[in-house]
Amino acid sequence: MTLDPVLARIDADLPVAIDRLFGLLRIPSISTDPAFKADCDRAADWLVEDLRSIGVEASKRPTPGHPMVVGHVDGEGPHLLFYGHYDVQPVDPLDLWDAPPFEPRIEDTPNGKVMRGRGTSDDKGQLMTFIEACRAWKAVHGKLPCKITFFLEGEEESGSPSLIPFMEKNAAELKSDIALICDTSMVSPGVPSIASQLRGMLKDEFTLTGPRIDLHSGHYGGPALNPLAEIARIVAALHDDQGRVTVPGFYEGVYEISDNLRAQWGACGFDEETYLNSVGFTQSHGEAGYSTLELQWARPTLEINGLWGGYQGAGSKTVIPSKAHCKFTCRLVGDQDPDALRDRIRAHVESLLRPDCKIKWDTDLEGSPAPVMNTERPEFEQARKALSDEWSREAVLVGMGGSIPIAGFFKSVLGMDAMLIGFANDDDAIHSPNEKYDVESFHKGIRSWARILAELSA
Repeated sequence: MTLDPVLARIDADLPVAIDRLFGLLRIPSISTDPAFKADCDRAADWLVEDLRSIGVEASKRPTPGHPMVVGHVDGEGPHLLFYGHYDVQPVDPLDLWDAPPFEPRIEDTPNGKVMRGRGTSDDKGQLMTFIEACRAWKAVHGKLPCKITFFLEGEEESGSPSLIPFMEKNAAELKSDIALICDTSMVSPGVPSIASQLRGMLKDEFTLTGPRIDLHSGHYGGPALNPLAEIARIVAALHDDQGRVTVPGFYEGVYEISDNLRAQWGACGFDEETYLNSVGFTQSHGEAGYSTLELQWARPTLEINGLWGGYQGAGSKTVIPSKAHCKFTCRLVGDQDPDALRDRIRAHVESLLRPDCKIKWDTDLEGSPAPVMNTERPEFEQARKALSDEWSREAVLVGMGGSIPIAGFFKSVLGMDAMLIGFANDDDAIHSPNEKYDVESFHKGIRSWARILAELSA
């Protein structure tokens, strides 16, 4: 089964592939909002029918939340599992969108044509790059080049509560040689990238209580303990002047990257100035002594995500509030254990409390370790060759600052390695108003997957 006619078919069918994607994009499959449950079901049905149209035995599988879509096609050679998600983020604030978020459209920009709309990049556009590659193989050769399992989730943007139970229950059906994950990006525009390591995640929050009720600041100002002042003092003490986290044992399991990997990252085409300037920064902030990419990909963080309390209305109110609140997250690397780290952070915060300051921790525990890919597998070099051929630029192994728990779950639940390849760009505004996906990313993404399938099946 030759590759060239498959690539030619992809080129010829690009307009109809975009139209097909727009049909999926018009479905507002917002998984976190119960008001859109029927739309999530509709998106799953759409994908089942589309997979069946290319000969995949696909079905919608119920879960306590939104359904999974699972499909199988038999073939010779390796058995690949492809994962993507069809749910999307909420669109608020709606008034910041230039056009309705679920009415996808093509726009001309100084950098080329883009598809605009919720889900174009995260993750419907990326998901469809793989399906369209399979469609082209089927159209040209009458079959796909290898055995493939399709595994499409509907709860990724709302914490994936049904994912692990579903994987455990259906482990025998989902077990494959390697998993392919499309929910990632390129390190720089036009630089094909394979993610070799991600960061894990820990989430927590706490409430401080001082007086049992809000107090008049004239009557109690001075002798009273103010929870807002206390929470500010504690939060400020979580980092030193060099940007290092002060929690004892925080860096246990964190490793320095090799000189070879540091050199690869330095030559990957990342534009630090553009990256920082695009969000209003003139310099990198954080832990001293590390490059921006090292801080993003290989160093852990403790970030304050929300800090509030007291009077929030118009004007002023002379009050000493009873309570103050803090939400924080940690991005984890290496062998950091989220459960052990949570205990250390809580113990450290509690050690900073003053008398009469009481603390209550969140009971909804959430955390996942950092996945590290097995880049010694031959599939990584095969995929790297395929990507390099398509983009006429050496593909690179990169890190990722974000967390994609499914990569770790494939290993911990199914015993499978995963390979993460996506074609999004940093300026795609995922999770934000006016999300977009470059038409080039979609087109060359389809061609890239076609080449990868050819290399993996050779």
